[in-house]
Amino acid sequence: MAKNVSMRAPKRKKPQALSHRPEPVHIRGSLYKPLEMAVKNSGSTPMRSFGIPRAAVVLAATGLSALASPASAQLLSHKDLTASIAMTIAQTAIETCKSNGYAVSVTVVGRNGEVILQVRGDNTGPHTFENSFRKAYTARTFRIPSGELVDRLKADPTLGLIHLTNVIANRGALPIKVGDETIGAAGASGAPGGEKDEACIKAGLDKVADQLK
Repeated sequence: MAKNVSMRAPKRKKPQALSHRPEPVHIRGSLYKPLEMAVKNSGSTPMRSFGIPRAAVVLAATGLSALASPASAQLLSHKDLTASIAMTIAQTAIETCKSNGYAVSVTVVGRNGEVILQVRGDNTGPHTFENSFRKAYTARTFRIPSGELVDRLKADPTLGLIHLTNVIANRGALPIKVGDETIGAAGASGAPGGEKDEACIKAGLDKVADQLK
């Protein structure tokens, strides 16, 4: 008589947890730690951890997002001298000096000290071309009449600024401003005295004052 035999499947052993973490692997002198994968139930892309606290990763990502937001990605807005304004300033300055018996050269520079217009006056010396530029550059970069640097140099003969490229302590240039913002400068050279050069430039700036708003 056959006996009933009960067949039972062998019990599977539960996998034992590792009692220690995997040893770090050294690659080309740097310490590489095994990656840990964390997958959310939502099916989102796994996030890899490199030993950095996840809170720090979230904060860093939030900061980068704020930097890239449209509110902080705005272009600078400013006004610049036009060629027509520069020509009016130069022409008026030259004519003003000529009416007083002086021949001058005039340079008008923009907000970055770049030359917008240079005019070599009739019967002027070759040096007046460069000198008018250096006066204008000085007035622009320091946002003051170039003559003020003369006074500063007298007060401090060791003034280091005087050694900067294109800077000169010589009267004859004025900054061009819109409100409190300096957008350029104009300088003249050739009159018998820097104060006379400056007076001609002042006439040129007064001519376009209604456009510098």
